[in-house]
Amino acid sequence: MDALAADFARACGYTGDSPALLEAFDAIRRNGIERARQDHVRRKAVIDALKHSQALFLAAIGPALSAQEAIEDAARFIAFWRNMPRWRQERRLPDLIRARQQRLVARYFRRYGHLLWVLQAA
Repeated sequence: MDALAADFARACGYTGDSPALLEAFDAIRRNGIERARQDHVRRKAVIDALKHSQALFLAAIGPALSAQEAIEDAARFIAFWRNMPRWRQERRLPDLIRARQQRLVARYFRRYGHLLWVLQAA
């Protein structure tokens, strides 16, 4: 068993030395790292698809007219979703996923959009 798995198990609060449980913690750690990488690649693909033009970005954040407005709309919906009853949250889960993606896109283009499109125009 490697030291990373043991460190991860201790960080999770496990103080024993069972090989089976240490292997389970190692599997959980590796799965988490793999999932984080997949999520990063998926988010990067969305951003790369929208980098080509400002019109694509504006269509992605619609009906908001700016990145700041899209971020505020997404934050408002996420707060609204958290206050819903569980049964309604489950039905509105696709809307939550869309709001989170819209917030991610809007944050990125709020920071780097002007630079990208100025360089593209030049």
